[in-house]
Amino acid sequence: MPRRPRIIVPGIPLHIIQRGNNRQACFFADEDYCFYLDCLQEYSLSTNCAIHAYVLMTNHVHLLLTPKHIESAGNLMKRLGQRYVQYINRSYKRSGTLWEGRFRSSIIQQDLYLLTCQRYIEMNPVRAGMVNHPGEYNWSSYRVNGQGEPSEMIIHHPLYGDLGHGDEERVSAYREFFMNELDPVEIDKVRKATNGNFALGSNRFQEEIGNMLGHRVSPGQAGRPRKIKD
Repeated sequence: MPRRPRIIVPGIPLHIIQRGNNRQACFFADEDYCFYLDCLQEYSLSTNCAIHAYVLMTNHVHLLLTPKHIESAGNLMKRLGQRYVQYINRSYKRSGTLWEGRFRSSIIQQDLYLLTCQRYIEMNPVRAGMVNHPGEYNWSSYRVNGQGEPSEMIIHHPLYGDLGHGDEERVSAYREFFMNELDPVEIDKVRKATNGNFALGSNRFQEEIGNMLGHRVSPGQAGRPRKIKD
């Protein structure tokens, strides 16, 4: 059975998950997390991917980014994955694969789901019971987005910029999103879209993207999506 084509449109945000092979650990020490983030910053620039949010968990990674070109995200993940595997194999005198095949991804209707997806990503350590608050976790973008720490890598999406008139106001407004837990229904939508390589958004958004790409981008019957009537 052929693999479903990736859903990537330049300029539209993408949620990416990369898991360790057989869900095994891919980070073993603080130095590993630091090396991964250094590489992510380097390759996000060279591949024209704007990183909005991330979290590095013990055995998987979440990224929220906007690719400038159709090949940007794929090039980022290929270069990042290869270099990190080389580093891990060299550091721990191991060989073989580290990642679970292809990364999984979901294109996001930004005005409806971008900030929801950012919260989903940055709340991962809390849902996993590793910390009580996202600001306590060292390896996510929350301290940049929610506490105003400087970052040379994070590029705020325009929707984040619309949260306030200055940095302090935006950070404060962003923190308010984390005062309440994410709706389990929304969490399920994010998970299903990313694991299935579908578009996350309204029915109309899914239809528009499907017609643009010529294949379905949501769960359902295979075939070319119907055209949207004006």
